[in-house]
Amino acid sequence: MAEMERETPTLGGLFEGFLLLGLTGFGGVLPLARHMVVDKRRWLTGAEFNELLSLCQFLPGGNIINLSVAIGLHFRGIPGAAAAITGLIAAPAVIVLALGMVYARFSHDPHVVHMFAGLAAAAAGLLISMALKLATALRRRPLGIAIAVVICAAIAGFHLPLVPTMLVAAPISIFLMMRVGA
Repeated sequence: MAEMERETPTLGGLFEGFLLLGLTGFGGVLPLARHMVVDKRRWLTGAEFNELLSLCQFLPGGNIINLSVAIGLHFRGIPGAAAAITGLIAAPAVIVLALGMVYARFSHDPHVVHMFAGLAAAAAGLLISMALKLATALRRRPLGIAIAVVICAAIAGFHLPLVPTMLVAAPISIFLMMRVGA
């Protein structure tokens, strides 16, 4: 398979890309981030995106926030990180403030309550979609799938705390994946 042609984003490109991402992916940006960064703009390969996202999941804060900063840093240093994060959060911040004002004013209206419930359902669907896309990278790695299932079961099923579970699971999973050569 031929190597894809790579593009290096400018500061304006980072700002614009993440601004559009923040506008179009409100409530579920991660699936759209992969599409923009890998498929549309070709800044990273799918494997690079998955690796960077994995790293960002261990950092405190939101994954997409960390990802925007990491991508900006990767291509343009601190100014790139500032451009990416500013682009990402500018529009959603305005939207959240506007929605907050709507909810504060009309929270007694059942239509508004249903609208917010629908937004929550859409965000959950986008999150599931992203998980499935990321899982396709593991389809030829049964050990990776097993590790992901065990960690998900530990956190979601047994309600183990996220940070301690990840602090224990990360080095073990890295060791296992290196040992097996996956």
